[in-house]
Amino acid sequence: MSERRVHLSRSAPEAYKTLEAFSRTVAGVADAAGIDARLRELVQLHTSQLNGCAFCVRVHVDRGLAAGLDADVIAQIATWRESGVFSERERAALELAEAFTFIHEDGVPDEVYDHVGGILSEEEYVALSWILVAINAFNRVAIAGRYPVPPRAAAAPA
Repeated sequence: MSERRVHLSRSAPEAYKTLEAFSRTVAGVADAAGIDARLRELVQLHTSQLNGCAFCVRVHVDRGLAAGLDADVIAQIATWRESGVFSERERAALELAEAFTFIHEDGVPDEVYDHVGGILSEEEYVALSWILVAINAFNRVAIAGRYPVPPRAAAAPA
């Protein structure tokens, strides 16, 4: 598609910088809650896949590999419910990622909240929730602008 779209991060850099600052704050919340880089990248990658954000998928595949995800784990994300490669904690985080991504359908259903809350601490739940709010926002910026998928070596942060 040759359609030119407004590039939101360039058109309103102060707003994008605020979103980046928010993301750094969320990273601090995640650090304080003990959410490691692997789990962060796992949920951000899955959320980006669900939203159809190719730009953010590329970014989070690269970051996920750096954080210890391997090709098999990345390939299994689409079938996480049936796959045996994810820990109970990772499965809870992936379930929460789906609830946040599709929050417009049912909110966070009680059964998801109760199940995830039985596995994750309140601090982990809060941190993962903020990570999911942030990645969903970044996905929407990139999708709305049809940001091109960066080459692997030049993947920019999202």
